[in-house]
Amino acid sequence: MNNSGKNGRVLAIYTRLCDGAVINKQAEAVRYGVNERSIQRDIEDIRDFLEQRFLDEGLSQAVIFDKSLNGYRLERVNRALLSNSEVLAICKIMLESRAFTRQELMPMLDKLLECCLPKNAHKPMTELIANEKFHYVEPQHKTVFGSKLWDIGKAVKENRILQVDYQRVKGKAVVQRRLQPVAILFSEYYFYLAAYIDKKTDTTVAAGKQDPYPTIYRIDRMIDFQVLDERFTIPYKDRFEEGEFRKRVQFMYGGDLQVIKFRFKGESVEAVLDRLPTAKVLDETDGIYTISAEVFGKGIDMWLRSQGDLIELC
Repeated sequence: MNNSGKNGRVLAIYTRLCDGAVINKQAEAVRYGVNERSIQRDIEDIRDFLEQRFLDEGLSQAVIFDKSLNGYRLERVNRALLSNSEVLAICKIMLESRAFTRQELMPMLDKLLECCLPKNAHKPMTELIANEKFHYVEPQHKTVFGSKLWDIGKAVKENRILQVDYQRVKGKAVVQRRLQPVAILFSEYYFYLAAYIDKKTDTTVAAGKQDPYPTIYRIDRMIDFQVLDERFTIPYKDRFEEGEFRKRVQFMYGGDLQVIKFRFKGESVEAVLDRLPTAKVLDETDGIYTISAEVFGKGIDMWLRSQGDLIELC
């Protein structure tokens, strides 16, 4: 076969790979009258082309060496690239959550677009969220989390004691606590830590009461904290399950577990069932729903009052 030059040779090899052919370096070197190093460089050029195509268009293919076939073949690679719709949804949620300062959020959004979108989608995506970025209102606490969330997350995973200087809401007093952290939660603009007070050394009034459920702390109110080498142990049967807790808590107000029962007169019972994941419709008569739900604490009272005449306690 005539050697039509490097460009023609690379294009021909790529075309055959797309057709499902297996490329053997020795056979290709004979076919084109070149040495095997030239064919290897051709393969690398095709790999570079496919990598750039992935970055530009999100198309994910790779040239791999198949030992069983003693040659190279083209394979679709399952890369963790989000779709444009998924990236847009995540951006919207991050902006609407108002969980971060502008200083933190804007670089996060830029990294999300850079890492998860092909280049040809960057401009339209940027335009879709530009107005919300411009008008973004950061939380009043203006706390930059930095590595705080990750450090606390590791303490949760490794069952390590946290020593925390915590600023109370009332009076702004700063108290020190030794905590057994069990979960990081997010709700209504803020990140929270669910933790038990460590009673081994804590002799404060707060530690004098045994609470079967963890206390909830706003992480932005942690003035300082230290992850200690000390570990704590919670029996498996008593382990904290944040998913189940999250279903039952409103506005992150802790407290005792209770069952409430009420009648709902509104048009969209789905909104109630979404708000209260443990809710069950007991009866429906003339558009009035009787509902029961298992909830923690007094946060539910705030939600019930916000519904006005649409809800009546049974």
